[in-house]
Amino acid sequence: MNTMNSPELRDLVRRLLAYEANVGENSEPMESATLRVYEKLHQSLDALAGGAAFGSLATRALALAKEEAPTLGVAQIAANGSIQGLSELEPQITNDLDRVGEGGVILIGHLLGLLLIFLGESLTLSLLRTAWPGASFDDRNSGNGRTA
Repeated sequence: MNTMNSPELRDLVRRLLAYEANVGENSEPMESATLRVYEKLHQSLDALAGGAAFGSLATRALALAKEEAPTLGVAQIAANGSIQGLSELEPQITNDLDRVGEGGVILIGHLLGLLLIFLGESLTLSLLRTAWPGASFDDRNSGNGRTA
């Protein structure tokens, strides 16, 4: 998981989105899995490095993602690091990851890629374990149904 475009990173993003799609089934109101993943990363990095650091990384990740996914053109990062315009791009998710927009996969992939660059793999995985305490990031084939 060493580059922003690696198959391992893309797989991790898809597992995080699938995990959130499954967890989000019971939440009211339903938010997109991408938005939930983004917000969990926001909260975790905000606690670690502050809002300005997350906002800078998110702004760069969104700029990179917009190059690959023009549908993200309406999305913007607010001064507090929150993302606006993302929820309108994706259908409401139930348990179907195929309905998650590719733009969301690309955005979260770039955000995680930047975290890997600036924090390293160990600290990034620690951040993910904090944000998703019930998920497994080491065993992709875990049979517990909670693998992210």
